[in-house]
Amino acid sequence: AEVGLNHVGLVLGLEMSRLARSCKDWHQLLELCGLFRTLLADADGIYDPADPNDRLLLGLKGTMSEAELHVMRSRLLQGKRNKAARGELFVRLPAGYVLDLDGKPVFDADEQVKGTIAMVFDLFARLGSGRAVAWHMQEQGIKLPLRPNNGPCPRPLIWRTATESAVGSLLRNPTFAGAYVYGRVPEDTRRSSSGRPSRTELPIDQWPILLRDRLPAYITWEQYLANRERLRQNGSRWNTPGVPRKGAAVLPGLVYCDRCGYRMSVHYLGPRRWLYQCMRKTTPSTGGSCAALRAESLDALIGDLVLKALEPAALELSLQAHQRIERDRAGQHTEWRQRIERARFQADRAKRQYDAVEPENRLVARTLERQWEEALAEVRRTEEEYARFQTTQPRALSATDRAAIRQLATDLPRLWADSTTTAKDRQAVIRLLVESVRVLTSKRSEWVEVSVHWIGGHITQHRIRRPIRNTEQLEGFEDLKKQLATWRLAGMTAAEMARQLNATGLRPPKGAVFTTGGVRVLLYRLGLSIPRARLREKCGKDEYPLGVLALKLGVSRSGIGEWLSRGWLHARRQDGQWIAWADTDELARLTRLRDERRSPFPAELTTPKARPKTRPVKKRPSRGR
Repeated sequence: AEVGLNHVGLVLGLEMSRLARSCKDWHQLLELCGLFRTLLADADGIYDPADPNDRLLLGLKGTMSEAELHVMRSRLLQGKRNKAARGELFVRLPAGYVLDLDGKPVFDADEQVKGTIAMVFDLFARLGSGRAVAWHMQEQGIKLPLRPNNGPCPRPLIWRTATESAVGSLLRNPTFAGAYVYGRVPEDTRRSSSGRPSRTELPIDQWPILLRDRLPAYITWEQYLANRERLRQNGSRWNTPGVPRKGAAVLPGLVYCDRCGYRMSVHYLGPRRWLYQCMRKTTPSTGGSCAALRAESLDALIGDLVLKALEPAALELSLQAHQRIERDRAGQHTEWRQRIERARFQADRAKRQYDAVEPENRLVARTLERQWEEALAEVRRTEEEYARFQTTQPRALSATDRAAIRQLATDLPRLWADSTTTAKDRQAVIRLLVESVRVLTSKRSEWVEVSVHWIGGHITQHRIRRPIRNTEQLEGFEDLKKQLATWRLAGMTAAEMARQLNATGLRPPKGAVFTTGGVRVLLYRLGLSIPRARLREKCGKDEYPLGVLALKLGVSRSGIGEWLSRGWLHARRQDGQWIAWADTDELARLTRLRDERRSPFPAELTTPKARPKTRPVKKRPSRGR
């Protein structure tokens, strides 16, 4: 700025290469100094940027200084990589590890730290979700040991609320599996935020340095890989099943369409109605979208298969439930005792600090006294919370609890259907046994082919019946139509046809058996109903049966009946049936009434046209009378 204002005649520098290591700044200074006739001087001489020879020399110095910086940086980075290749470069260790006097990583001596980290891995193996682990720890008041990324070194260990991101970082860190990794999360300068380069984790096969069994491990390497795969499967993507959800369906993320191979998503149509819909819109084989599947029958089938698979292991499950509950409670009680022990240590340290200060120095003594009182209050609060926890969850199960667990384990169907068992619990149980469910549906059949792929490679084939909308979707509809026509020509009644259909084992689209009314409706739709033909013969000019008028206008039979009850159309009664009258004008009015969206409807659309009166035809007298 001073050079640009022409206030400077000479720029002195002891080491000009310090500035020249950034060619952008160096050449900008040369341009300004050359423009305003300002000289540059260092220990070697004085240079005039306006002189071509001096300008060339200064440019060469800048280039050499920048190259020197690159060489220095390359040497330092190569030395850093060589140390990392030997597994000796430790920039920052995660919580649970410290460096000993020889610079080697070892377990943290704090028992609470080690116990909490081991608890995280145990909870994830049981719950299967990082979010569920974080919520469980928050409900129990268990905090997570962390080492902050920022702050003065050495960074002290702090205890913070277990969040989903903190639990996820701990599960993805290969250090807890005893592996030394360098370059796992490199800087990406192309994706920066607030001037800082972002970091993106690389896949395992792209890690520059991976040395296994170099650190003491909390888990095995195989368990670490399984945890990473489970975290990937928990993602809500098209090719992953995701985590168990709160919806009523028990197979979200596990059902695949066997026609196109795409995963089927869950669509909720109501609180007690949902279906599995293929995510692919069209397929080359069908020329359209794949058929959807109502979920009730498929969920019931998988639930029965899972219960049959678990039935031989009912006693073993009850024993495992006893052991798991007692182990979890023992871990929780240990966590509480460690919390109390840490709070008492903080109180004792505050007391020692207060005793070490001179009593006359009240400026310091008052502060230390207040800290001591706060530490004692924290001890009392922690002990009271632990006492309340002991009353709700004692360490050992009572005889009543053991008997209840044993009884529930021996009656798995009742436990499965119990109201306290949520759909999320059923989803978690099914995912322990079933890998995927593949279904093959057809729009022209009510039968669904189901292939259950069990974990371990075993595959079982099943066939279930799905609800369909109309009779045309039945598998043997053409044969059924021919049979009904034959029976109709033979003079059989609708009741006799219903009995014959039920005896053959056929089922209607909706309902368990064929009824007399259902057979009559089916005959009417197929054009085999004789009363309908007789009714058409009794219709006069511009007269229609209500069902025919409904089809002609494109409305439902109930809608036509409502118009009739409100007096919006003319109709007469004939042999127990309604016959409506509608000429061209009336059909146009009713069509506009059908398309009208305003409410209430205009009077000109709801007022029927006056029906013309028909004059009786007089007979001529015969001749001769």
